[in-house]
Amino acid sequence: MAQETMSFQAEVKQLLQLMIHSLYSNKEIFLRELISNASDAADKLRFEAIADSTLFETDPNLRIRVSYDKAARTIRIDDNGIGMSREETISHLGTIARSGTKEFFSKLSGDQQKDAALIGQFGVGFYSGFIVADKITVETRRAGLPAAEGVRWVSAGEGDFAVETIERAQRGTTITLHLREGEDELLSSYRLKSIIQKYSDHVALPILMKKEEWDQEKGEMVEKDEDETVNQASALWTRPKNDITDEQYKQFYQHLAHDHQDPLTWTHNRVEGRSEYTQLLYVPAHAPFDLWNRDHRAGLKLYVKRVFIMDDAEQLLPMYLRFIKGVVDSSDLPLNVSREILQESRDVKAIREGVTKRALSMLEELANAETDEGKAQYASFWTEFGQVLKEGLGEDFANRDRIAKLVRFASTHNDTSEQNVSLADYVARMKPEQSKIYYVTADTWQAAKNSPHLEVFRKKGVEVLLLTDRVDEWALSSFTEFDGKPLASVARGDLDLGALNDEEKKAQEEVGETMKPLIEKMKEALKDKAKDVRLTFRLTDSPSCLVADDGEMSGYLQRMLKAAGQNAPEMHPILEVNPEHALVKALSVDSANFDDWCHLLFDQALLAEGGALEDPASFVKRTNALLLAR
Repeated sequence: MAQETMSFQAEVKQLLQLMIHSLYSNKEIFLRELISNASDAADKLRFEAIADSTLFETDPNLRIRVSYDKAARTIRIDDNGIGMSREETISHLGTIARSGTKEFFSKLSGDQQKDAALIGQFGVGFYSGFIVADKITVETRRAGLPAAEGVRWVSAGEGDFAVETIERAQRGTTITLHLREGEDELLSSYRLKSIIQKYSDHVALPILMKKEEWDQEKGEMVEKDEDETVNQASALWTRPKNDITDEQYKQFYQHLAHDHQDPLTWTHNRVEGRSEYTQLLYVPAHAPFDLWNRDHRAGLKLYVKRVFIMDDAEQLLPMYLRFIKGVVDSSDLPLNVSREILQESRDVKAIREGVTKRALSMLEELANAETDEGKAQYASFWTEFGQVLKEGLGEDFANRDRIAKLVRFASTHNDTSEQNVSLADYVARMKPEQSKIYYVTADTWQAAKNSPHLEVFRKKGVEVLLLTDRVDEWALSSFTEFDGKPLASVARGDLDLGALNDEEKKAQEEVGETMKPLIEKMKEALKDKAKDVRLTFRLTDSPSCLVADDGEMSGYLQRMLKAAGQNAPEMHPILEVNPEHALVKALSVDSANFDDWCHLLFDQALLAEGGALEDPASFVKRTNALLLAR
């Protein structure tokens, strides 16, 4: 049949203009799109051949071949899949609405629909070739048709295309891209192989290219008359878990994460229901250097029916699990035109919730291990990623209770900075009359351990959690109770030990009445520094300490925000003084240097909690004067 020229559907013309002006943010994915379509064609042939094996003709071995011609400046993608008839070519390549794959699905029903679940559904990927090509030639023949019914389709992407009948012995489709000026860097075996391995490594079909070897005489790479498979040709995550060895899981992780070390643990399962997807998740053994940069893109690799869509799909995991590596392969997730941006949808939300729960289950299994090796593994995990996981206490309300069981802290129960105490451990050790979980925050473990706020707790044998990670104060501002027990900072608000202090309350009230005039005079002396001055019985060895009022920002958090360059509201702390300390007992309201003693007690308390003096010179001068006066 003679060549026939036809016009594209109006929507295709608009799409072509977008493609030519780089609708895709990364133009190299044109190869991914065309390989995806070739893989779809093979899947379709495999399915139809179940009912009619003659469609395989004389070649049952399905494959994709990629080649290039430097002289002609062309790239070819060739497959031996189902191919297209003349009518299908005009319909599928001339319109968007009648996608060949959509039409194929419309003919299926019942069990056939389920059996064909792996067949892709892509309507516009073919046109991405015009990003790098100013002319595309398609030669194709549908399986089962005679060689004389081959078809050639040619277009420059300018509104029309030409179709003619040709002789084609091989079934399937060959797409030839005639490259635009400036795209010659694609005419390289190394470049094409790297793109294939990046985007299509796990297409479950061999992608072949000619082998190349270095020719010493010519001083260049020379093509050999021998094929090599460029991709792995097997989507590991689609295989049954029983068929995959631990070594294969580890090798895949190293390839996936570009990490030469083995992962700490992994989980692999298929989810069926409203959303169907496979997930293969890994916990690395060590944190990457950019883990603390929350602006750095991190996430899972997203595939749809084994076809790579994007790296770092951050929509599939919350930020506090950004250390998790892995793959999610969806069976029904819709793709937008570019396949570059994953739009938020109910399907995405369902996958995110499922992946999050699976990741937490994986960590729970690690945390609940009974063996020494298992405990050591979780301790290693916590050292590397604990601070990041703690972010979930303030970010993920739905899973907060599960996260709370995973977090670990240092505490006064152990004389070590190692964070190995769980909240469940703490609750199990609480005294019968104790109603709260107590904690203190500080810049370092040493500062927390020696905080004067802990003195009464040591005296009464009450355990206190020592919080030294920068995220702790923020996380606990919204996470306020565990197992029905409220969390209480020992450095905030008036100390309430409840039943732990019942016997001493009466004596403390009597002391309070006796020292009332002294406290009132101290308030006047420190009115520019302290919000309030009051007696305290939380101290046993120190003369004074600073506390934040209930609902106000602690001094530690204020310092942390200022160090990060953020504005922190100016809040005056409360000075608490120990009525049993010799310095406080020696204070006299009639003393000439009473104000200096008050300022000294305040500054000492500020230094003890890790704060910085506003005027160190005045502190030194005042201290020296008081020493000489003694």
